[in-house]
Amino acid sequence: MRKLVYCIASTLDGFIAGPDGADPTGPAGFWPIPEDYVRHLCEEYPEILPAPAREALGVTAEGTRFDTVLEGRRTYEIGLRAGLTDAYPHLRHLVFSRTLTESPDPAVELVAGDPAAKVRELKQEAGKDIWLLGGSELAGSLYGEIDELIIKLGPLTIGSGIPLFSPDTAFDPRVWKMTGHTLLESGAAFLTYAPASAAG
Repeated sequence: MRKLVYCIASTLDGFIAGPDGADPTGPAGFWPIPEDYVRHLCEEYPEILPAPAREALGVTAEGTRFDTVLEGRRTYEIGLRAGLTDAYPHLRHLVFSRTLTESPDPAVELVAGDPAAKVRELKQEAGKDIWLLGGSELAGSLYGEIDELIIKLGPLTIGSGIPLFSPDTAFDPRVWKMTGHTLLESGAAFLTYAPASAAG
């Protein structure tokens, strides 16, 4: 069965974006993007690079992990503001929104219903794993469906911002077991976790 993987960049203090929710890696962003971090993404997770980055870096690899990306409306709108109606044309792209009534791109599927029900449906289909891009609210609504965490831990703190999971996420402690890690010279770390009950 396909897994839902929350693969997300986080600060040391647990935030995925600043208080305004803007792209922290964008031109006005605060997130450091060192060379070894980009190289690791290109080698290990080429499919999570958005199309403009793939083009700029000459990345054509299909990738081995994901063939589907899920994101919430606010996260999707970051790309829209940058002129991208589909930042991931190389993946099946689903956007969860109760307010968008028409997709800005024919390749982007809008989902207005229950995210967890949709994900359970996707897991039954054939294919590679499903990448949960974010944001915080969608991750919170899918908290119980997440089968793996890949935290791209940045060597920075920001004090406040958008957390890994929305504050509205139900209190439900889960124990995770580390199943992989890569520490880069720049200080960034890629940490992979599976639920302790499933990690073996």
